[in-house]
Amino acid sequence: MQRSHSSDTVTWTGMIGDLSLAVFKGVVGYFSGSKALLGDALYSASDAVSALNRLIPRTSPLKGQGTDNQARARRTEPVFAILFAVLVLMGGLQIAVASIREIASGKIHIPDKFAIIAIFVSLAVKEAIFQFQYRSSKKQGDGLHTAYVEEHRFSLYTSLTVCAGVFMSLAGETFDVKAMMYMDPVSALVVAGLVIRKGYLLIMNSVYGSLVQETEQEDAISFIETVQRVHGIITVDDLKAREQGHYVTVDLKVSVNPRITVLEANEIAERAKKLLLHRFVHISDVNIQVVPYDPGYPYKSNHQLTDNDMPTLLQ
Repeated sequence: MQRSHSSDTVTWTGMIGDLSLAVFKGVVGYFSGSKALLGDALYSASDAVSALNRLIPRTSPLKGQGTDNQARARRTEPVFAILFAVLVLMGGLQIAVASIREIASGKIHIPDKFAIIAIFVSLAVKEAIFQFQYRSSKKQGDGLHTAYVEEHRFSLYTSLTVCAGVFMSLAGETFDVKAMMYMDPVSALVVAGLVIRKGYLLIMNSVYGSLVQETEQEDAISFIETVQRVHGIITVDDLKAREQGHYVTVDLKVSVNPRITVLEANEIAERAKKLLLHRFVHISDVNIQVVPYDPGYPYKSNHQLTDNDMPTLLQ
């Protein structure tokens, strides 16, 4: 529970940061007249939608006993994510149409110089947010660091494209090069394509997540059967699967022989992890907790007899 709460805190921090960057870029882009910066603002908003989608709880317990209200809530959660994704998609299309119209008309508006400063400030803030999320995720071992890296890579591509477009437009005005003045709407068109791609992925992830809810129990059974094939694992006490886009992070609690060493227990856990990652390609990370097997009553007394080092049979 503590790990899940910490992960949610990190995700909330990233979402608030992306929303703040989206507002900042949008205001600067509007007053500077840079369509590329407006597209970048929309992409930051889509990153915030991704974080919101990640905050929606999608867990697959070993023995799920959800109520009707919980089941109804799970069915409505993807609807909101899809709604936001559609808004992002429509915004990307609008940026693309506006850019094409500006290029076709030949009436190019050169962005103001302070747009460059805003881009570098947003790049620095975004990098700080990413470093915080990545380091926190690696420390907590929640498996979200892979999603953070993928999102940050395309966000960086978008910001660098906008930076190049605005800079070349300003340079074109300074040196009176007509072709370079078109680079702001051209970069806005490229960014619009990235925003449309992001909106499409958000929709697919939301739909994919809702479909996975229907097959959670089957997936859990397959995971358990696979882990139980590992030599040295006696029982699987708990299993939880968390979705992150197209990938799944699995948390396991397994029981092993209480008389083996810690090193042997770690080797068993490592074999189980490799087997899951090899067999199920949609699993991105596996966290395994190893505990000593406790047979319990009425076998506990017989189990405790094995702690006696004296042999019970004549040698």
